[in-house]
Amino acid sequence: MSVEVSIKEALEIQKPIIDVRSPGEFESGHIPGAVNIPLFSDKERAHVGTIYKQKSREEATQLGYKYVKPKLESFLSRSGNASPDGKVTVHCWRGGMRSKAFAEHLSDYGFERVRTITGGYKAYRNHVLDELGRPFTLNVLGGYTGSGKTYMLHELENLGEQIVDLEGLANHKGSAFGGIGQGAQPTVEQFENNLYHEISKLDRGKPIWVEDESHNIGSVKIPMPFYNQMRQARLYFMDIPKEERAKHLVTEYAKCDSKKLAGSIHRISRRLGGLREKNAIDYLENGNYYKTALITLAYYDKFYLKSMERRDNIDVNRTSLPTVDHKQNALTILNIARQQ
Repeated sequence: MSVEVSIKEALEIQKPIIDVRSPGEFESGHIPGAVNIPLFSDKERAHVGTIYKQKSREEATQLGYKYVKPKLESFLSRSGNASPDGKVTVHCWRGGMRSKAFAEHLSDYGFERVRTITGGYKAYRNHVLDELGRPFTLNVLGGYTGSGKTYMLHELENLGEQIVDLEGLANHKGSAFGGIGQGAQPTVEQFENNLYHEISKLDRGKPIWVEDESHNIGSVKIPMPFYNQMRQARLYFMDIPKEERAKHLVTEYAKCDSKKLAGSIHRISRRLGGLREKNAIDYLENGNYYKTALITLAYYDKFYLKSMERRDNIDVNRTSLPTVDHKQNALTILNIARQQ
């Protein structure tokens, strides 16, 4: 026999979570760490849904059983692999027929403790959005492009500070060049789930460092309640000479595909201007990545400055730093933050 638990209880139990929704539903968004053992394929789910709407619940149930019956043994073996001790939590979209039927099947065949989540994945999504809307104490690390903000963020973590790497979660570096060398981005929904998952590990009573970002990071969006808090938080801005930042960008991008770099330059051509675009491409083709970086920084510096001026809060601590030395710069910024 299975028992129902709330989403908060399910997350606290930390037993394997089995998501029985279709692969497409799972891909759009899921609880981080959940195992997908779908009752139906995407095509089967669509067919059952059509019969439910056009004919009746009874006929849809019969069709669903027809699809599920050949998979019953695999459900047991796959669930056993996920949880050898026979303790699992199961959910579907709303905590309805799919999860209850799956849970009862596991219980009937010897699983020691099977739980279902009241409200299913929908309850989890509501929980995520509620939690991301709660107040945080944020410190925002800013600086012009090429300042090494992400590296500094992880140096702060090495120094014992709490961080959330938004670009790491987004799988994108947050510029026209940000997708080069990266894998596929998560969906917006999954990005929110992953963000909540990371924040849930942290102490809300202590500051959390994040990198200054636009609302969009590639194709994903920072949830507005969280983004608004970022815009209102104190900004620790690193002012590093353009020449030093260009050197850093060379170490970042010189190993990348030149065609992809050229494509990114074309994407910002309207802001760069025709002559700058041509010069940047010429330098790139000749292997002069430093000159290419200097030209693109002319655009990004102007763009970032305008963005900083539009902040909701003008609480900006601006610090001049001579080089892109991640460790030393992290120490400097942390000492300043601790004195305030």
